[in-house]
Amino acid sequence: MSDFLTSITPLVHGGQLKIMAERFAIPMEKWLDLSTGIAPFSYPIPAIPTSVWQRLPEPSAALQSAACDYYQTHHLLPISGSQTIIQLLPHITKQQGYAESRVWLPEIGYQEHRKSWQGAAYQTKVYKDIGALKQLNERDIVILINPNNPSGTLYSCQQVAQLFSQIQRNNGLLIIDEAFMDGTPQHSFINQTSSPNLIILRSLGKFFGLAGLRLGFVSASNTWIDIFKANLGPWNINGPAQYIGQQALADSAWQNKQRHLLTTHSQQLAKLLQRTFKTTPKGTILFQTVKCEKAEIIFDKLCQQGIYVRLCDEKNALRFGIPTNNELLRLELALSQIKL
Repeated sequence: MSDFLTSITPLVHGGQLKIMAERFAIPMEKWLDLSTGIAPFSYPIPAIPTSVWQRLPEPSAALQSAACDYYQTHHLLPISGSQTIIQLLPHITKQQGYAESRVWLPEIGYQEHRKSWQGAAYQTKVYKDIGALKQLNERDIVILINPNNPSGTLYSCQQVAQLFSQIQRNNGLLIIDEAFMDGTPQHSFINQTSSPNLIILRSLGKFFGLAGLRLGFVSASNTWIDIFKANLGPWNINGPAQYIGQQALADSAWQNKQRHLLTTHSQQLAKLLQRTFKTTPKGTILFQTVKCEKAEIIFDKLCQQGIYVRLCDEKNALRFGIPTNNELLRLELALSQIKL
């Protein structure tokens, strides 16, 4: 019964602005929502041909080609957001002989991973750092969030390769969530996904500012790709999402501009948080996280001013999404009015 309850109990995420607006009696339009790691600058939506709306969504060769160029691998399957695969993975791996495997999860990280594996009755273990994973058993599964959300910890390809070598020797499985990797593509391990021991998840919604599109990719060996296809069924991604995704992934000029813009704004946010909290925040070009003893109190006081940030699960840190210039000024004023 407990496994069933674990599988249906919703987790608290950022982006639940309607709930916060009702809780603090502030109209939604008056809020500054920095609770997600979604870029505040979105890829401009192109005009969508009527036929894209009218036809059932067949697999798009144009989307596949653009994605292969962007991610630098041919081992790709478009999916309706990486959350889809996160929920499917425990059931699919059971079908493939991993039912008795231990699943290693990061101590801090996106909790939907933990919820999915525990809900499927896997034995789960916790690790603080991949360097501590020295005692892996045969067919162990390791979940790596790189860069980590919300801690911002980023492992190099060399560090991941050392872990992966051990997993391969044990005939295990490494699953990497690279949802926030777009700002540091040089650290992606995606060019190794021809191996049957590796599965990587990528998200289009965060860097491109198109979370509502529900489009992502899973990168894995051909065998795993075929298994995912069989489990996802037909019409996995709607036609407009495929059309917009193809345009966005092929637009390298916009991507370079976006990367520079987000880097600048993320650095400005980090400087503000360092001045305010007297400690160095850690993050990516899409968020900055700062540890603080009064995280719950500060979260509440910011909400009272209509500013919604992410109170991390451990209640000892706050994650701030990237504000625009005007939003940064509003955040700075709000923080100055809180006794830290």
